Amino acid sequence: MLHIEDNAGDVRLVAEALHEANIEVQVDVVPDGSQAMAFLRREGQFAAAPRPNLILLDLNLPRKGGREVLSELKSDPALRAIPVVVLTTSTAPMDIAEAYDLHANCYVTKPVDLEALFEAISAIGKFWLRRAKLPADP
Repeated sequence: MLHIEDNAGDVRLVAEALHEANIEVQVDVVPDGSQAMAFLRREGQFAAAPRPNLILLDLNLPRKGGREVLSELKSDPALRAIPVVVLTTSTAPMDIAEAYDLHANCYVTKPVDLEALFEAISAIGKFWLRRAKLPADP
C-alpha cells in the first residue's frame, strides 16, 4: 500500500490503525505528489519500488497536489487500475465531486476523533485489502 501524506502524525495514526485492525500490509509513504508519481513510475530512487495494491491519497500535498496525482495516475494505463482512496480533511462537496470526476475509487473524510479514525482505516483496510479483488501486478 502507498500512503501519500505530508503529515507525519497522520502517517503514524494510519499505521497504528492498520496494526490494531490486524491488517498486515507493507505501507510505503511519500510526503508529496512529485515523489508519489516517481514511486508509482519506479523512477530514480524508487526504481525498485513495489507496485502498491492500494493508494491512500491526501488532497493537500506540497509540490504536486493530490488532484494532480489522481489525474496523472488515472490517465496512465499502467497505473489506473490501482485503487485510490482519497483520505483528506476536506468535506467540501466540490472536492468530493472533483475526486470522483478524476476517478477516485473512494472518498473518506479524516475523522477528527481518534476512535472514528481507527474505525475508518480499519474499514478501508478490510474492504480494499481483504475483500476487494484487485488486478495483479502487470
